[in-house]
Amino acid sequence: MAQRSVTLLGATGSIGLSTLDVIRRHPERFSVYALTASTRAEELAVLCREFRPSVAVMVSTQAAETLKELLADLPEVRVMAGEEGLCEVAAASKADTVMAAIVGAAGLPPTLAAVRAGKRVLLANKEALVMSGQLFMDAVAESGAELLPIDSEHNAIFQCMPANKVRDPHGAGITRILLTASGGPFRTHTVEQLRCVSPAEACAHPNWSMGQKISVDSATLMNKGLELIEACWLFNTTPANIEVHVHPESIIHSMVEYADGSVLAQLGSPDMRTPIANGLAWPERIDAGVAPLDLFAIGRFHFERPDLVRFPCLRLAAEAFVAGGTAPAALNAANEIAVAAFLAGTLCFADIPVIIERTLAATEVVPADSFETIFAKDAEARRHAREQIGLLTV
Repeated sequence: MAQRSVTLLGATGSIGLSTLDVIRRHPERFSVYALTASTRAEELAVLCREFRPSVAVMVSTQAAETLKELLADLPEVRVMAGEEGLCEVAAASKADTVMAAIVGAAGLPPTLAAVRAGKRVLLANKEALVMSGQLFMDAVAESGAELLPIDSEHNAIFQCMPANKVRDPHGAGITRILLTASGGPFRTHTVEQLRCVSPAEACAHPNWSMGQKISVDSATLMNKGLELIEACWLFNTTPANIEVHVHPESIIHSMVEYADGSVLAQLGSPDMRTPIANGLAWPERIDAGVAPLDLFAIGRFHFERPDLVRFPCLRLAAEAFVAGGTAPAALNAANEIAVAAFLAGTLCFADIPVIIERTLAATEVVPADSFETIFAKDAEARRHAREQIGLLTV
């Protein structure tokens, strides 16, 4: 059994820490080549001391200087800074596996670098596919990279499909993908109640332990909208063939329906170490440190249709995919700006989809024929979103 060498993009986030926990359990199977973080130099220094990577990268130049000082007694750990450093370690020949766990649009350049280098890419950054779907999948095909989904829902779908038919669901006899959603902490809130929720409440997910941005996305159902777009690209399908099911227990992570009437589901505790271990060791199975599922304790499962009136972000995401071109990139950009404003206390939770819809209306959709075009539209949409927030809060 050859040992896999892993570069971890986003080591100090929830996915990064869960990945390192799985790696920690299997030192004979995995080594760490590089660890990266944005600004948390002290936290990354602790991880560097345990896992002894060859390279550590901080996005912030100032944080990189701090990290150098903290690791002054470990000269074998080379410290780098900036997007250039991220892309360099993502493509480095000394690692064969890259965990792409940087949140948001910032994760696209290094994830793309890993793809172009032909790595096994464990995709936990859904925004990369949302922004640049066709170009990204073309790069995967051209380089021969091995793309494995790590989002719990996409990993569940992957596990329920024949491995050689992931990009050909029709050929596998698949009629629908059933994408589950927890519904978030405000599943039963009225429209009026949604106007009054706080950032702390939005970040308190009932089932999952996640970062602030993805927690808010889960609360608005935008996370499910982004996952809908990601699923379309990963599994070569359309929103018409995907049905979202709100499943509050978060035990069934997604399902696949076949032409003969069979529905295959992947079940498990709401713990990201399960899909992470699946991606790291695939096609083998390894211990992830996750407790066995106690179905007797759970008792029963519930399913509801998503309410697109109270949670219009899911609708907006589906419409952006159908519009095509740069529309999904604009959707993602507007959402990132709106969520940041909400977390900063300058935007009402219920106005997040309002800002997104107004930004989409103000941002012209053009063909997503180059990454330069995509990044330009991303920047334009961010400007429009800030303008709309300013108009809304005057």
